Amino acid sequence: MIEKSGNTIIFRKGNEILKIEPWGTDSLRVRATMNPRFSDTLWGLTEPVEASDVQITLHAGGAEGAVITNGKVSAGISANGVLTFFKDGRQILKEYNRFYDQTASRETCCLKVVQREWKGLRGGDYKLTVRFNPNDGEKLFGMGQYGMPCLDVKGCTLELAQRNGQVSIPFVLSSLGYGFLWNNPGVGRATFGTNVTEWFSECLTDMDYWITAGDTPADIVRNYTAAVGRAPVLDDSYLGFWQCKLRYRTQAEVLAVARKYRELGIHLDVIVIDFFHWIRQGDWGFDSDYWPDPKAMCDELHAMGTKVMVSIWPSVDKKSIHYAEMKDRGLLVRVERGSLQTYDFQGDCLTFDATNPEAREYIWQIAKKSYVDYGIDMFWLDNAEPDYSVYDWENYRYWLGPALACTNIYPKYYNQAFYDGMKAMGKTSIVNLTRSGWVGSQKLGAVLWNGDVQSTWECLRDSVAQGLNMGICGFPWWNTDIGGFMWGNVESPAFHELLIRWAQFAVWSPIMRLHGDRDPHDTPQLCADPQQDYGGGYLFTGRPNEIWSYGEAVQKALTAQIALRQSLRPYLAELSREAAETGAPVMRTMFWQFPEDETCWNLRDQYMFGSRYLVAPVLESGCTERQVYLPAGQWRLRDTENTVTGGQWITVPVTLDAIPVFQRIL
Repeated sequence: MIEKSGNTIIFRKGNEILKIEPWGTDSLRVRATMNPRFSDTLWGLTEPVEASDVQITLHAGGAEGAVITNGKVSAGISANGVLTFFKDGRQILKEYNRFYDQTASRETCCLKVVQREWKGLRGGDYKLTVRFNPNDGEKLFGMGQYGMPCLDVKGCTLELAQRNGQVSIPFVLSSLGYGFLWNNPGVGRATFGTNVTEWFSECLTDMDYWITAGDTPADIVRNYTAAVGRAPVLDDSYLGFWQCKLRYRTQAEVLAVARKYRELGIHLDVIVIDFFHWIRQGDWGFDSDYWPDPKAMCDELHAMGTKVMVSIWPSVDKKSIHYAEMKDRGLLVRVERGSLQTYDFQGDCLTFDATNPEAREYIWQIAKKSYVDYGIDMFWLDNAEPDYSVYDWENYRYWLGPALACTNIYPKYYNQAFYDGMKAMGKTSIVNLTRSGWVGSQKLGAVLWNGDVQSTWECLRDSVAQGLNMGICGFPWWNTDIGGFMWGNVESPAFHELLIRWAQFAVWSPIMRLHGDRDPHDTPQLCADPQQDYGGGYLFTGRPNEIWSYGEAVQKALTAQIALRQSLRPYLAELSREAAETGAPVMRTMFWQFPEDETCWNLRDQYMFGSRYLVAPVLESGCTERQVYLPAGQWRLRDTENTVTGGQWITVPVTLDAIPVFQRIL
């Protein structure tokens, strides 16, 4: 049965209720449930949207289907509940149904495969598979970040789950002019096959997705970010150079590094204090043996114009000073069976439950007293997935529900704890570096990075596609560890080349941050007592990771790149305002800026930095030339007066001094 209810369409068949309603400009939200009523959870669709002038037509009173239209997008529903979506009257997406039904359209047959396949779980909720017909020649982008060089995810099967280096943002943008959000934070997978598209969830109460249509990628992402939230303006004091390493072990080390940068005439926007500045995980405070006066440290750094960031982990060691209270108050992630442990790096730990409002307030109050009151400006929300020793999601349960049903939203709530706390203090510029996120995390001041990637050319190549797809998903502020995080040898000329190329890419990334755990690992521990397995003195650290740590030639090269970044500050401030107003990414796919150019839809190793610059990073060792595609128009290679007419591929000679960057002449 199909009926009109206000500005929505309701479909009922058997125990399933399906609802289609307008949800923002040129957009529709589609929900279904096997329960008597919907749960009415917003998940990612948190922002108020404008009322729409909707048109609804019932065919034969609903007995033969119905159509709902909201601007450019329409949804038709057949008598047997199969949905078809249109943009300006042209079909863009249709549910996949291969089940015999006399009332259905002629495409159905006797395979008994349905478009929405519900499977009841013991105890209550459902597994769900939603299927769509594929579109020949379609290209698909977004979905967050995965460890692969693919920009176009058509042909991929992607796990919907958070891991170190994998960020699941289930929003996809189509070359056919639509965007699709799987509005569910549960574990599952998305398959974009040539024979079928499938969205699968391991555990849910309601099916929930959102679809929008637009003439350009910019229109689609504008609609999407209006519904899920946009990043606030990033203050220009964050747009330069950030210094970080694994790990500064003492207050004296941090100040020595900052003072040397000042002597060199290099401004640090941010300096980062990494993990195990604490005594145990879950203590959330400085080990006073090595950090005797954090306030004096912050005061000196602030006098240099440098912000101070500290690492926070969600793991709580059972020997932590806060463990017993948090366990008694139910502020920790629960395990369904086996021993009480979720994480085992340098301790026997459980994870604080960020989905619990009380737990968020608890950790913030500790962080405020232990860090903010000393002058710490921002937080590095590491292990934000959260990182688990074993990714056995069916064994974990949150305040919000089973991990299978909601774990992907964890990093958003983790970020929420610190955003809300800072906002309540009256802070207006809130920025926290976060290792994972979910739909809408960007509105909470989250700056994401691509995790603990290796120091390899392969990971550098992957980073380009990752940054571009994160931009499509509404995250304008994203970055990488310059040089990769692990296994970069400070004494290796081969690594020096990679480091320089990575730094050149980072100049033309949303955030420029030098970080890494450098080999060889021969730095003695500060505490020589083999019996001490706690505190800031016992844990290992990598080699130094400042620009002077690699010799004079590398220092000269990196100094030049930092200076180039500094010169881009006014332009980056423009891009920051644009991102806040429209959701536009800082790193942009070529087709974002030139959607009418078919070649641009196939490019994955060059990109636009805003609308003005075309960037072609060098992604292989020993490169002496680079193929670059220039769209139609006039272009000028930076630092030259050479003007080139676009609409063609060109070969650009390359030295180690720079990567090809072209300025668009308007």
